[in-house]
Amino acid sequence: MPSNSEEQRPSGLTRVEDLNSMITTVTPATAAVLDRALSGEDITPDEAVILFEVRGQDYNALVMAADELRRRTVGDVVTYVVNRNINFTNVCIKGCGFCAFSRDFREEEGYLLPPEEIVRRAKEAWDYGATEVCVQAGLPPKMEGDLYIRLCETIKKELPDMHIHGFSPEEVLYGSIRSETTIKSYLSELKAAGVGSLPGTSAEVLDQDLRNKISPGRITVEKWKEVITTAHELGIPTTSTVMFGYLETPIQLANHMDLIRGIQQQTGGITEFVPLSFVHTEAPMFMKNLVDDVRPGPTGIDVIKMHAIARIMLNNWIPNIQASWVKEGPRMSQLLLTSGVNDLGGTLINESISTAAGAQHGQLMRPSEFRQMIRDAGRIPAERYTTYKTRRVFSDSDQELDPLDLVGDNVEEIFGSYNRLVKLEDYRFEHPNQISTSPNSKV
Repeated sequence: MPSNSEEQRPSGLTRVEDLNSMITTVTPATAAVLDRALSGEDITPDEAVILFEVRGQDYNALVMAADELRRRTVGDVVTYVVNRNINFTNVCIKGCGFCAFSRDFREEEGYLLPPEEIVRRAKEAWDYGATEVCVQAGLPPKMEGDLYIRLCETIKKELPDMHIHGFSPEEVLYGSIRSETTIKSYLSELKAAGVGSLPGTSAEVLDQDLRNKISPGRITVEKWKEVITTAHELGIPTTSTVMFGYLETPIQLANHMDLIRGIQQQTGGITEFVPLSFVHTEAPMFMKNLVDDVRPGPTGIDVIKMHAIARIMLNNWIPNIQASWVKEGPRMSQLLLTSGVNDLGGTLINESISTAAGAQHGQLMRPSEFRQMIRDAGRIPAERYTTYKTRRVFSDSDQELDPLDLVGDNVEEIFGSYNRLVKLEDYRFEHPNQISTSPNSKV
């Protein structure tokens, strides 16, 4: 295996010699896969399955190999972005078995933020140092097809320099259907309205048989690919994701990453890959036994394996592997920095979807908390923009506080929260037949 490191380990061995030494003690099948990866080759889905099944010393070698590939590819800098989530409605025509966020339009907790409130939240985020707003929501019934386009235009009119990271493939498909236009035309309009990038969510696992079990009626694999590749064709970058820990198999996860890798090889438009643990606590398919044999989320070892294998399988094509601190919590996210991860996502400020599912980790991560987590892991913190251009790199002596660091403990008082939002009468969702189409009406 080639080495580009002269760093000496405590044993006197170089980092890669240390890995070589470890690989001689693991099973031949695991050693062969890791050797190929460390030699710069792409591993196959079948080889990834071997890694999903490792234990003991093989597991330790997997983690070390992922960390070494991370170091070679992106170095020791760990990034984050200052952003705000705006989940502007939880009303949705779909009934996905894993989603505890969505509400039927007749339910009391259904809400819809009007344009002026969405812009107010975006402005507030800008004032607190955010460079990005992430705009995603449910799919409200009888939605006007140009809703997403008008929202972008409204935000950009007030905040021309704010990056809009918005609208999942499911939302883009819905908007195009409601507009009676093609996906390509709709994406072109979104780009013209100010969308800077798309979240590659609504992916779960890109296996149609599995999707039919957990979310019948959800966007198909083929339509998901069409939205993502068309966005790239139009110059709109996207993220990519996977949800794991419920019913999927190792080969389904491996094939999912192979599909993502194939898209990236074709288009080069993916900025990052984000594994997302299934949060079972309030998920209907788990709570109501809607689907047989659903697991209660991944184990800690599962989480580490998923991120490490993502690094190994995608390293040559997608350099940024992100840990979701909302799903995993700060401690596990910090541990994942030793398992191939080089990005910790965003400050979020408001987090609704995972919170609704029962995630236990708060709605805001302050920039100084990110920096401390990163430094404690022996790495270098840096703030980035959405598309991974570096905004600031921080030295150990740099203790400057950001506006979000000065919020104190009254986060909900300043920014609100999902639990408060669903109880507010001001934003209660109105039946579509009662919504006026006048310029001053709610969206």
